[in-house]
Amino acid sequence: MIEYAQRLRHYLPQLQEKGVGRVLCTVNGKPDSCKLLAELLNLPADIELLSDETGEAGRAFAVSRGWRPDDDNLSPYAKLFGMLLGAGAWRTLPSVITGYLGNPSGKNEWIKSSLAQGQAAGRFTFNGIILDVDETTGTVTRNAFDELPLVGGWGRRPLELATLRLQTMLGVSLARWSDLQPTDDRCLTQLGGLVIVRDGKVLYEYRDNGICAVCDFEQVLSKL
Repeated sequence: MIEYAQRLRHYLPQLQEKGVGRVLCTVNGKPDSCKLLAELLNLPADIELLSDETGEAGRAFAVSRGWRPDDDNLSPYAKLFGMLLGAGAWRTLPSVITGYLGNPSGKNEWIKSSLAQGQAAGRFTFNGIILDVDETTGTVTRNAFDELPLVGGWGRRPLELATLRLQTMLGVSLARWSDLQPTDDRCLTQLGGLVIVRDGKVLYEYRDNGICAVCDFEQVLSKL
């Protein structure tokens, strides 16, 4: 959910240039959790967060419910741990691993802007080591990943996405878990998705098939 919001924050101007007139982001949490998430990630008002504590909207969209969703004898946290190993969410490990390995043809601008936002918000960022950010404009003036030998010119460099995910985990997910955690245990393992609609017609839809296996917004732009 957080990574979707980070990508939306970065890609919003490009989506609007492509004609997207309204962005709705459903959160499986309390209304107060929506407000807090918007504050933590500095989301613009154009991204409307909707509270769906039971996750009903996602299930109506047929998102993955995770591993053994109907097994009431298994703890939701045990189910989540199984999913982290790939059970019922086969793209989890590949998505996590590529965050460490990088991708020569990937895109890193959304990662850089999200890292800079986290740094401005005071989250764990290896300050002064990875990014130098102009405090007045918020512009990144130096990115250490650009300086990596051999791979500095890749679209997404090794460890770049993994660094953002570490920052998010420590500074948002774990630090504010009590405020952001779902109230319905079913939502702990329920994955997400994305749909674009124009005049009642679906232009594009995507359903996550693993933890961290979220929609590629470059592909979304190409579909628009």
